[in-house]
Amino acid sequence: MSVTDLSKPMAAPVHMLPRTDLRAGDLHPSLEDPALNSMNFLNEIANHYPDAVSLAAGRPYEEFWEIDELPKYLSRFSDHLRDDLGYSEERVRRTLFQYGRTKGIIHGLVATTLESDEGIVADPESIVVTVGCQEAMVLVLRALRSGPDDVLLAVSPTYVGLTGAARLVDMPVVPVASGEAGIDLDDLLAKIQDARAAGLRPRACYVMPDFANPSGVSMPEETRRALLSLAREEDFLLLEDNPYGLFHGDAERVPTLKALDERRRVVYLGSFAKTVLPGARVGFVVADQTVTGTDGTVGLLADELSKIKSMLTVNTPALAQAVVGGKLLANGCSLVHANRREREIYAANRARVTDGLAARFGTGSPVRWNVPAGGFFVVVTVPFPVDDALLTRSARDYGVLWTPMHHFYDAGTSGGDGVRAMRLSCSVVTPEEIETGLDRLAALITDELNRLRP
Repeated sequence: MSVTDLSKPMAAPVHMLPRTDLRAGDLHPSLEDPALNSMNFLNEIANHYPDAVSLAAGRPYEEFWEIDELPKYLSRFSDHLRDDLGYSEERVRRTLFQYGRTKGIIHGLVATTLESDEGIVADPESIVVTVGCQEAMVLVLRALRSGPDDVLLAVSPTYVGLTGAARLVDMPVVPVASGEAGIDLDDLLAKIQDARAAGLRPRACYVMPDFANPSGVSMPEETRRALLSLAREEDFLLLEDNPYGLFHGDAERVPTLKALDERRRVVYLGSFAKTVLPGARVGFVVADQTVTGTDGTVGLLADELSKIKSMLTVNTPALAQAVVGGKLLANGCSLVHANRREREIYAANRARVTDGLAARFGTGSPVRWNVPAGGFFVVVTVPFPVDDALLTRSARDYGVLWTPMHHFYDAGTSGGDGVRAMRLSCSVVTPEEIETGLDRLAALITDELNRLRP
């Protein structure tokens, strides 16, 4: 029998506590921004209609994952600490179990992998290992946003996570036209000049040169080199995000901006979510730009980012890094090698989606779509507005999910009558699900087209 200690005050039931009501206007303005609601809304739709075929999720392929591999990767990384780096048994245990180095413990392996797979030569000390690429974005934008006049440029449509991160640090985003080459350089220059004429300071331009999310568009090498020249001439940084670069088609791979970067104009944002394991939540940033302190000392931008990280997440979990590091070691620090099966599946799925669209919407149809050379996404353009209400009806009445493209545009920049496009993802669906999903999507689109007819 338990005895209540009457010497201690008893907590009042929750319903009896005095209410503390907060107003949205008293919280940070970003919480009211559509960019911060997009991911939650799309996840809620998917959870509410679990039986719908999802052509919306941008998750990596799952069928090659084996739970038994996780302890093997952990053991492989432990052997690396012990045998390759000469750590004592006590130091190995401390490295895996304790709080760790803020900039990360797999930075050397990341540097080796970047040189092997991307031709990027990076000093390991210029690398900060982050909690997913999302943290890397927040760190970089927080560091660059030094005052109210600082703005970020971004190719539109833009990954919503970048827009949301900019909102959190109060950094306005200036949209730049994409075009067939992945970025309209004339529009970029015009936007930079307009910003400066308005007393603003463009700090950087965010780009996803390889199979961009959401558009699927890639930049030719000529455009990449011209973009680097413009960044040098106009004195701004490039934030290169590259989660899909390894998932190319049969064409020869184009060098990343960072591999072409001779003047340290590129801050490279990387992620192991698509190439290793999304559940580990491990990303990184290569920030090799020099920073001169007020006392004249010279360091790296990576060191400045680590100061912010130390106040945000302290360090990226060592066990998550160890699993990622173990997989890198098991594959000779080459994710090209580790993802060869996934690359083949993504290529086959992309072809099935685009071929399936062609079979369902023949010549003369007002429905259009692009044919990306790699990545996860295909964009379908239709002659009617595509909004969240249509997505909800699609899930409820037709049993198929996709992503409205308006989520990737800044408010007021996507056209007066709404965005008329949807993003289809082909990464985590089977061939049978693709066919079923396209049948259902075709039924929805056909019914919408019929509504337009007199």
